[in-house]
Amino acid sequence: MAAALAGCASPPRRPAKPDQGYWSGRLGLQVHDDPPQSISAAFELRGSPEQGELSLFTPLGGTAAILSWAAGTALLREQGKEPRRFPSIDALIAEVLGAPVPLAALFDWLAGRATMVPGWTADLSRQGRLHARRTEPLPAADLRIVLETP
Repeated sequence: MAAALAGCASPPRRPAKPDQGYWSGRLGLQVHDDPPQSISAAFELRGSPEQGELSLFTPLGGTAAILSWAAGTALLREQGKEPRRFPSIDALIAEVLGAPVPLAALFDWLAGRATMVPGWTADLSRQGRLHARRTEPLPAADLRIVLETP
């Protein structure tokens, strides 16, 4: 999955609209493990921590994966594969990205709210950009997001 998403990300489909629960742009996640893992993709995120959808795009603009969630269910749809169910969105994100990412905090961070998460620090100082770093538990991880602006 990481290989399919690696490389230069294509332009997202629509501009970010955080007031409507919609963001688009590019994301990169580096996991400092042995061996290190890295993922980079264009994305669209819509909804809320309780119900939503995250679409990841290949460098050529095709849909690589769609992660969707609602109360008690999480679903992964990948190009050319059967859909897979997961017990939670947290388990699904960890499977696809290679590391857990705090979804509720991610929505807050993208909206400019400095929500605290144990083991994570988020830099929201640059408008339209997010850098969040996980130091605990190991392995450490760096999440970088650049939003497309209207």
